[in-house]
Amino acid sequence: MNESALSLNKSRWILPDPDFSVVEKIMRAHDLPEIVARLLAVRGVALPDIAGFLHPTLKDHFPDPFTLKGMEAMALDVSEAIKAEKKFAIFGDFDVDGATSSALLHRFLKHCGIDAPIYIPGRLTEGYGPNIEALTQLKEQGADILFLLDCGTTAFDTVKAGTKLGLKIIIIDHHEAEDQLPDCWHMINPKRKDDESGLDMLAAVGVTFLACVAINNKMKGNAPLKNFLDIVALGTVCDMVPLTSANRLFVRHGFKVMNNSDNVGLRSLIEVSKINGELNPYHAGFVLGPRINAGSRVHKSDLGATLLSIDNAEEAKNIAWTLNDCNDKRKAIQQEMEATALNKVEDFGLDQHPVIFVDDKNFHQGLSGLVAGRLKEKYKKPAVLVSYTENNDGEIEGRGSGRSVPGIHIAQSFIDARNEGVIVKGGGHAMAGGFTVDPARVEDFKSFLYDHVSNQMQSGGADITTDIDALITVRGCRPDFIKMIHESVGPFGQGFEEPLFMLQNVRLHSADVVGDAHIRCMVSDWEGGTRMKAMAFRAVGTVLGEALLKNGPQPFNLVGTLKIDNWTGTDKVEMHIKDAMVL
Repeated sequence: MNESALSLNKSRWILPDPDFSVVEKIMRAHDLPEIVARLLAVRGVALPDIAGFLHPTLKDHFPDPFTLKGMEAMALDVSEAIKAEKKFAIFGDFDVDGATSSALLHRFLKHCGIDAPIYIPGRLTEGYGPNIEALTQLKEQGADILFLLDCGTTAFDTVKAGTKLGLKIIIIDHHEAEDQLPDCWHMINPKRKDDESGLDMLAAVGVTFLACVAINNKMKGNAPLKNFLDIVALGTVCDMVPLTSANRLFVRHGFKVMNNSDNVGLRSLIEVSKINGELNPYHAGFVLGPRINAGSRVHKSDLGATLLSIDNAEEAKNIAWTLNDCNDKRKAIQQEMEATALNKVEDFGLDQHPVIFVDDKNFHQGLSGLVAGRLKEKYKKPAVLVSYTENNDGEIEGRGSGRSVPGIHIAQSFIDARNEGVIVKGGGHAMAGGFTVDPARVEDFKSFLYDHVSNQMQSGGADITTDIDALITVRGCRPDFIKMIHESVGPFGQGFEEPLFMLQNVRLHSADVVGDAHIRCMVSDWEGGTRMKAMAFRAVGTVLGEALLKNGPQPFNLVGTLKIDNWTGTDKVEMHIKDAMVL
């Protein structure tokens, strides 16, 4: 491994030096170009696994649902309940994973003759997870069996209260679990301490899909499960779970289904979003997902799940346009909130602490995660945002979100804070989580996080490194090269990110600001020749941005991903700059 000095983003670049004999074996065995074989070697794909990695099939590589702890008993009980015509209801989280999980299960149950109502809690009024008011309402509407999707793993009191109401509760989730499990009928979660399936990379929608497969198996049914993979792929990409193993299988085949989807809601959203050509994970994560999420951020939490579960084309078109409008409104509110948060960070030096912690009574609760993510990107350290809102009892409570960097498990910080009584609720994933806190304990919580994150950093989580996949020249950045990488090694996403390429010793011919925050550059190899556009998004005001704008005559090393730009109708390659060094 070759290591460099620190970059402008305070990262140590690492250029792997794979065993070339291994690269040669991969090339010969699978008739692959050297760059593709090198990427597979660098990413640690073992030679026996490469065929399945490059060409996973539903027949040969589909995970066995019954390896999940509790799946056998759950599938058997639910199949019997369906035959007995019991009444089902669905309670799903308000994000894309929850919406897709809810729509998927609704469609499956509908095929089984069950019309299960979907309840999505208000992000701004009810907050994350199940609440007893909602469960009471569903019970009063006649529900016998209630699915909690993408939530419930740590909702001990609410689940216990719902069980006492007479509900048979089934939790299907993927959030961090504790030694204790809720008092429910069944719980399927690959992150249970006693689960040995190895499927902990799944999003909730992936777990829900396997649950549908298992129930279908017990019923000896004929549900069109493959047709639901478009919803599975959408939720998987948007929840930013690792695109490895089963997730890679679901996404590869899911996008094939999505490009010819018969889901009228999804088709309407694609049309409203003005997506042309083949759909890919970028469209899911940055175009479709934000629109589905936007409803919950502006008091319309159930629209996404409703859109993906209905069959009425006219209604679907109306909901899709409403979500599009919600997304526009979300962007305007978010821009103002980001400015406030950034000013607070700079004015009070909040970036000098192990975790950036910002609270404000005017923050919009539905956007705390997005803005925390922006702060994390800018300052390269964990960030937490707290907003204040009135709960169902008329009391003010703090609700917030955190986003983290590799090596810092933010959800564990929240879980430990909850277990010590510092906050009311808390949980999530290593990289993202949410919480509820009593306003009187906000300062205590802040101090707790400073200590907890600092301890994690001292345990080895603080060193920031950037793994570079390969060196490349500007003249070598051809459209056919980029397409080959994506078609051969993709899809890319969380846990299997797009390849990072390094342009070494390049000349910066121009750099200017585009919009309010982006920087556009034109670069070439130092000796001249072909020029290429390079974009540094949201770089204005950052160390990286200032260097690009002010150090034009000097040579640079640039690291980033390579994209195809077809804006003018002709394929051209551009780099999306992630980091740089001034030489």
